[in-house]
Amino acid sequence: MHTLPSSWDLPQAIKQRFGLQRAGKQRAMIADDHLLLVLHHPPRSKQRDRKVIFFWRQPDGTWKASTGGRGIQSLIKHIKLYSSEEEALNQQYAEAENAEDYFALLETIAPLRLETQNLHSTLQAAREGIPLDREIVDLRDWAHELERSLNLLYENAKNAMDFTIAQRGEEQAQLSLKAVESGHRLNILAAIFFPLTALASVFGMNLKSGLENSEIATFWSIFFLGGVAGFFVLNWVIRGQWFWEDDP
Repeated sequence: MHTLPSSWDLPQAIKQRFGLQRAGKQRAMIADDHLLLVLHHPPRSKQRDRKVIFFWRQPDGTWKASTGGRGIQSLIKHIKLYSSEEEALNQQYAEAENAEDYFALLETIAPLRLETQNLHSTLQAAREGIPLDREIVDLRDWAHELERSLNLLYENAKNAMDFTIAQRGEEQAQLSLKAVESGHRLNILAAIFFPLTALASVFGMNLKSGLENSEIATFWSIFFLGGVAGFFVLNWVIRGQWFWEDDP
């Protein structure tokens, strides 16, 4: 359980608003000109419990933090933690390259985004309860800027991930289409030469062609022409066009 410092002389109306197990959500409590802020540290990845810190503004305007700090600088330092996390996430977004990177980024942004929204709401409630403290106004505006930046970053990362997935899906669809077209052309070749292959298998092709006594150069010439023809056929099967045809 996260408890208040025992040395803090807070109004009973504030102390009674705490449960027995946890400090609860981020919120501002005001009674008898005392302001107590219940804030959370920036969440870490896969962290379920939130580390709580209390800030107490006394009626004379002095601040205390449950971590031992004094003055409003402790509260400023706390918000800087959120600012540092936001800057790190922007850098991570700039370096992301694939859907996995964007998904990991979204997982990190989501809890921080929620905590920042609650931080802004808490400081807004504090500003309404202590309307004459302009330092609270500045901190509220700072929290609002962080919230807006994280919302924008979340949307950008989500759109980038969706675009990357859609792009990969389109590329896979194009490859599948090309494979189907290549298969169709192979079927055409098979249909053309299948009857000849079947006849040759059944009856044999050991017929006199007039080339039986030719020089060895004749064999290699026919072999070379067959290889060249094979390259032309290969190009037609893969690309669907001959070498001399321009790309569509």
